[in-house]
Amino acid sequence: MEITWSVFVVIVGAALVTFVPRVLPLMVLSRFELPAWAMRWLGHIPIAVMAALVGQELLGGGGSFNITRNVDLLAGILTFFVAVKTRSLLLTVLFGVICALVLRFVMI
Repeated sequence: MEITWSVFVVIVGAALVTFVPRVLPLMVLSRFELPAWAMRWLGHIPIAVMAALVGQELLGGGGSFNITRNVDLLAGILTFFVAVKTRSLLLTVLFGVICALVLRFVMI
């Protein structure tokens, strides 16, 4: 593949568009002391993002939703109970992978 100036400009532009929105808020907010309510609010963002990603993956399986054949949803529910009971990320991930593997083998 030949790299021309236009390809180079697109790559550099894409890098800037990705880099600036991530670094600029960090640089600006690192100079200020945020109030306690703002810090509490910001603490919920990773959980909300993860819930949105996991929820979309569990409930949106391939464009059609069939609760009786949704292996991912069943594995997710079982894994959720293990996560609540153990509070261990390692055990939760291991159980989730093994549970999904077994359920896919049995149900599909």
